[in-house]
Amino acid sequence: MKIDFQQFDDQQMLTDTLSAQKFLTGTYNDCANECASPKLRDELMSILAEEHQIEAEVFAEMSKRGWYPTQQAPQEQIQQAKQKFSNLLSQL
Repeated sequence: MKIDFQQFDDQQMLTDTLSAQKFLTGTYNDCANECASPKLRDELMSILAEEHQIEAEVFAEMSKRGWYPTQQAPQEQIQQAKQKFSNLLSQL
């Protein structure tokens, strides 16, 4: 039986990679949150940080190529978000 593998272009590969990284970081985060062993939690957090770094690099490459466009938030929105989260932290 011959398997015909579809050829992916760079954009499709990076999009797939970014989706996989998002899934992985979510999974590692869930595992670290529910881990009862401090040593294992530390290891999972280390892996999670590495996976987030890979995710950031893939995102940056896609953004550089124009495949994941983002817009700058207006300064007013940035200040509103800062205030919102500052208020939440002060309530803790």
